[in-house]
Amino acid sequence: MPEHTQAAESGPQARYEAYLDEGRFMLQRDRASGELFFYPRVAAPRSGSRDLEWVAPSGLGRVYAVTVIHPRLPETPYGVVLVDLDEGPRLMSRVDGIPAHDVRIGARVRARVIQEAGRGVLIFESVVEHT
Repeated sequence: MPEHTQAAESGPQARYEAYLDEGRFMLQRDRASGELFFYPRVAAPRSGSRDLEWVAPSGLGRVYAVTVIHPRLPETPYGVVLVDLDEGPRLMSRVDGIPAHDVRIGARVRARVIQEAGRGVLIFESVVEHT
């Protein structure tokens, strides 16, 4: 197992997790192109630019895919979703507040940071669309 170094602990993933621990959902953005991306990294995925900044996205998006996991009884099923944020990045998480079997592809959702076991965790909640 590799040793943890100060440099590794202060990298983009650690910073992303620190924001979550503070209750904040932040993503990196390439300053030149304005493109937001996920997962955290030291260079933008398309341009290779290292001129990056952290920004708060709207958190709004749509469910791209959903899988329902059926653990052993007595645990209840839970869903794993891929969400396409309005700003472009796709993230994996879960949708809270509704049963896993009721989460639908195309459903509108909003990101929220919750605390679990003393750590910040990004989840999504269903959003009612008004037409």
